[in-house]
Amino acid sequence: MPSAFRTFSVISLRTQRPAIRPSILLRAMSTSTGQYENIIASKPDPTITLITLNRPKALNALSSPLFHELNSALAAAEVDDEVGCIVLTGSEKAFAAGADIKEMKDIKYHEAYGKDFLGHWAQLSKIRKPIIAAVSGFALGGGCELALMCDIILASPTAKFGQPEINLGVIPGGGGSQRLAKTIGKSRTMELTLTGRTFSAQEAEKWGMVSRVVGEGEGEVVKEAVEMAKLISSRGKLAVQAGKEVVNAAFELPLGEGLRFERRLFQSLFATNDQKEGMAAFAEKRKPTFTHT
Repeated sequence: MPSAFRTFSVISLRTQRPAIRPSILLRAMSTSTGQYENIIASKPDPTITLITLNRPKALNALSSPLFHELNSALAAAEVDDEVGCIVLTGSEKAFAAGADIKEMKDIKYHEAYGKDFLGHWAQLSKIRKPIIAAVSGFALGGGCELALMCDIILASPTAKFGQPEINLGVIPGGGGSQRLAKTIGKSRTMELTLTGRTFSAQEAEKWGMVSRVVGEGEGEVVKEAVEMAKLISSRGKLAVQAGKEVVNAAFELPLGEGLRFERRLFQSLFATNDQKEGMAAFAEKRKPTFTHT
């Protein structure tokens, strides 16, 4: 949740070269999907919604207005029949450096509890379409939690993750302790939560938190994420949604129940036209034409 300003020196931030937003790199093949103040929503391909966090002066700190816009853009992508996958990114310098400390520093307990502060962050985890996080630079506190809410994380070599809330006298509040523990284990999560230390993209890959670290280069992680999103979008949407559902169930259910749930969803897909088309195409050695029905 806390901003990177408490963890990294101002000098280290200023010595980095100016960021080129991935949205600019993809502008030639993108079309705008909405007008927002804190994010940029575009479609680099008809089947993909690309959402770029856009608070550069605050290193994309996650304010309530930003999250409301993010939820709105995600909801629009969810109901867009063309869209099969969503990519979420920030800038080269920061995916999101944390939650907006200026916004939350004076909140009283009765306000935080009574209004369920940060509760609206959970909307992202209810999106049924796959979400790929393309992470460069700082992903600290709320930024790390936001990445963990996504289904797949691709990281640039510059990515820095962490839950430094302990430095501000609090703990993770957007799911960091829970999702990290289920992903990298208790001991590592306890260390990170209680010390507030940051960890590299390479460590995150070794621990299984990120799918992979991409090659060097500005915007490379976004390009890789868009290519992966195109591949996912080319599959049958019903099977993709079922795949996301069963993998997420593995974190919630005992093994026996998870295996039963997976088998039932697998069996249910035999009622779809895409199952018939996919298996017929395989037998006939041709590319399938999915209708998402």
